[in-house]
Amino acid sequence: MIDKEQILLLTQGGLNVFSHFLGFEVNLHRNFRSPFYDDMRASCHIFYDRKSSSYKFYDHGDTTYSGDCFWFVATMRGLNLKTDFPEVLKVIIQELGLYSLYGGEEYYRHAAPTYKSPVISGPKTDITKNTEERSYSFEIQPFDDGLLNYWGHYGIHEDTLRRFRVRSLKRYESVSAEGKKFELYGSPTEPMFAYIGNGYVKIYRPHSPKIRFLYGGRMPATYCFGMEQIPAKGDMLFITGGEKDVLSLYAHGFNAICFNSETAQIPTSIIESLQLRFRHIILLYDADETGVRESHRQAEHLAEYKVLNLSLPLSGTKSEKDISDFFVLGNGAKELKELLAKMFSDLYSQTMMMLRSCEIDYENPPDISKSVVAVNGVPLGTQDNLFCITGGEGTGKSNYVGAILAGALGEKRLPIEKTLGLEITANPKGLAVLHYDTEQSEAQLHKNLGKTLRRASLTAVPEFCHSLYLASLSRKDRLKLIRESMDLFHHRHGGIHLVVIDGIADLIRSANDETESIAIVDELYRLAGIYNTCIICVLHFVPNGIKLRGHIGSELQRKAAGILSIEKDDNPEYSVVKALKVRDGSPLDVPMMLFGWDKAEDMHVYRGEKSKEDKEKRKTDELIGVVREAFRKTLKLTYQELCEVLMCEMEIKDRTAKKYIAYMKEQRILAQDANGNYQKGELCHT
Repeated sequence: MIDKEQILLLTQGGLNVFSHFLGFEVNLHRNFRSPFYDDMRASCHIFYDRKSSSYKFYDHGDTTYSGDCFWFVATMRGLNLKTDFPEVLKVIIQELGLYSLYGGEEYYRHAAPTYKSPVISGPKTDITKNTEERSYSFEIQPFDDGLLNYWGHYGIHEDTLRRFRVRSLKRYESVSAEGKKFELYGSPTEPMFAYIGNGYVKIYRPHSPKIRFLYGGRMPATYCFGMEQIPAKGDMLFITGGEKDVLSLYAHGFNAICFNSETAQIPTSIIESLQLRFRHIILLYDADETGVRESHRQAEHLAEYKVLNLSLPLSGTKSEKDISDFFVLGNGAKELKELLAKMFSDLYSQTMMMLRSCEIDYENPPDISKSVVAVNGVPLGTQDNLFCITGGEGTGKSNYVGAILAGALGEKRLPIEKTLGLEITANPKGLAVLHYDTEQSEAQLHKNLGKTLRRASLTAVPEFCHSLYLASLSRKDRLKLIRESMDLFHHRHGGIHLVVIDGIADLIRSANDETESIAIVDELYRLAGIYNTCIICVLHFVPNGIKLRGHIGSELQRKAAGILSIEKDDNPEYSVVKALKVRDGSPLDVPMMLFGWDKAEDMHVYRGEKSKEDKEKRKTDELIGVVREAFRKTLKLTYQELCEVLMCEMEIKDRTAKKYIAYMKEQRILAQDANGNYQKGELCHT
């Protein structure tokens, strides 16, 4: 006896039943108007009910119209769901062609009034669009070894056939175009198969010398085999020439659909929908004259959707023309993937050229980026990278930059006392040293240049040193001048040793403009790589803890190899230099350096490092700030969650984050509960 569970199993939980009786393919994310009354608004939708494992209808406008597919059919046909339930089942079976539920017995003869669907113009009209509805009946027989061998030849097994509702027929009865009844019988030498659809059937007779395909019932306006079986999303979807090709592709692990024939016009509406679900849609037509011609026509027709066209390396003869034949010849999924790889290589040939230049050659390692600016042996500014110096007004940033420039002018390394605690790589080859200033007046820049020369023990500006005053130029012209002069001086002096841009924010309209900030930092990073130099970006912002402010600050935090912050010390006569970021390790482990004005020297001089106690206090204060921010919206974090927060907030690696967690537990900045989760410790509450 047939029960509702069997029908739900064959109709995707009843979803196909709703689509058939509503007359359109149900979109679970879109409402539609009620079929039961004059609905002015789209108030109905179909949803999946997990409790019953089936789809249901719900009407927000009138909730009395709600139920599963059996209630829906009963209501549509004016039947009583309780007393007429067998009749409801019969209607669904007849309308959707679910005759496999009858096993090998002859099922109920389907008959319906003549219907003619509209003809859609195209190069060659699809037969499904002008065929009258014809009554039909057939008798299903089990797949025996001989029948399965036919499909097995192509790698298709019974589970695939059943999934796609392909059945073996013993007998098929219908009427001809002239209205005459006829019967066909399957045999071992001339088997007959049915592709069963919702209210229609397509008969396939592979060995018939005359009629290979027949149609019964009401064929859909657009016949598309395999659409119900493809996943919601995927990488590739093939559009093939026939059902057998769809089945063989599925059997080899690929998603595929086909329309009625290769000459059928593919609707753009379907391609638009599929484009949202699949990364690539690929035409895979036959290798014969018709297939080649139609694949090119369809590819041109669907060019705006970037539909691809894959040609099979087959002769195009009757026994060697389609993807099924490709598999019969001994090829498999591996060989098809190789064809795809070649197609994508040709498609992305320009990208491949760029990839080859970008890909790391492990056997030929690149030159190690040399350190230009370091402290206690820890690199801060290196070739091919950006290095950021930030701080508020009056903290001595310009004089600090002057000390760095002084170190870059000599043939030998200057002592750290001359360069305010930094180790600056000497410039014996006389490569270009470029200083662009966007803030200071011309007179102030001239004065600062004099101090730089005195610090370097020079009496004249070296030929390779260029200090440029940009404050009078527009922001657009400043970047243009920097870009073009770097190229000019690179070629004039045989390379660039160091670049300083004092006032990077003055190259864009707003330091809080995300788009401009990303663009300027990306461009400077690109220039550092092209000219194999270190570009020091001076940012006139007061940082917030260990984070830089504004969008331009965020971008520099991401891209710069090192960041130093200059602030006024507790002793107002001194300025203190703190590391906010170092490429390897933690900024909190870098010593804090002091410098201050010396009246006798008439310049800033190095005042040594802050005490170990001050360094530990800074470390504790910064970590307390990070922990308070981390627990601002939650009371507890797991160990892994806390690691991720520290890595993100402090721009540190996993091992350093774990070291800090241990340190914070020891200092009572963090506490652990009985379950091992972390929360704020005693020091965070003081």
